[in-house]
Amino acid sequence: MSNPGFWDDAQNYNNIVKQLKNLKVAVEPWDAAFKKYQELRELADILKENEEDLLADLSKNIDTLLNDTEKLEMATILAGEFDQGNAILSINAGAGGTESCDWVSMLLRMYSRWAQIKGYNVKTIDVLFGEEAGIKNVTLLIEGAYAYGYLKTERGVHRLVRISPFDANKRRHTSFASVDVIPEIKDAAGVEVEEKDLRIDTYRSSGPGGQHMQKTDSAVRITHIPTGIVAACQNERSQHQNKQTALKILKAKLYEEKIRQQEEKISQHNIDKRKIEWGSQIRSYVMHPYSMVKDHRTDYETGNVNAVMDGEIDAFIEAYLKSQKSKGKS
Repeated sequence: MSNPGFWDDAQNYNNIVKQLKNLKVAVEPWDAAFKKYQELRELADILKENEEDLLADLSKNIDTLLNDTEKLEMATILAGEFDQGNAILSINAGAGGTESCDWVSMLLRMYSRWAQIKGYNVKTIDVLFGEEAGIKNVTLLIEGAYAYGYLKTERGVHRLVRISPFDANKRRHTSFASVDVIPEIKDAAGVEVEEKDLRIDTYRSSGPGGQHMQKTDSAVRITHIPTGIVAACQNERSQHQNKQTALKILKAKLYEEKIRQQEEKISQHNIDKRKIEWGSQIRSYVMHPYSMVKDHRTDYETGNVNAVMDGEIDAFIEAYLKSQKSKGKS
């Protein structure tokens, strides 16, 4: 960065600055934790047994250090090629009609709150609203260090059990939504997309209506004909920008599919892509007749549903990552 002319190449210095930021995210917490450990060890060596106040303070600081080292352990687990990068997260309504569309809205809020807590930036790429209420599907770009590494654990079907606000008889309903996560890939090496293989459709951006409703066909949907993979964008200011963003997402999807095939993980991916209905969920959120959120892959659970819906899902993410590490998977 100190080289002459470094700041003259905007694209290059942006990439280098981001790389530096990611390296600092990995190195600085370790340096701080090691320094804290040295300080506490020196303090422990000089303490006497009757200095109860200092011993209590030492114990408290050790607990804090243990918590910090657990976070560092997560960083060692997230060592995949794209784990440090941004994530493209999609939520789709499944069986349950309006109920499931509302459930997508709730999950959208949950992940947005989680990203906010992490200090990440959230950008809505595409959204399709439900006919009566809620959202049929939504695609987000979540920008921040390790966003993909964390969010890849959320891929699968999420099940909600509650008293329906849309049922006049106040009956209990079960709703489903699927979550898919792919990494944002800056340079989809080896992925060639030919114009003849693309079907590009333009349409009017969806929304709740009113004076800000789009009046031009600026939204873009791109279908890769050989594979059937689709990417769409409607949030940018122009059709050209929407097309470029949609094309970037499409290339990321194609690249991920290529990697999956090379690593012979298609069978596992198909398990994750099972029907969005009963029996295929990775996690259940029960609000009635009792309160509990349970991850069926790790058996981790909590009774504080409200906290989870407010974005406190790190415990579920960490439990799954640790379980994968113990199985020798990344």
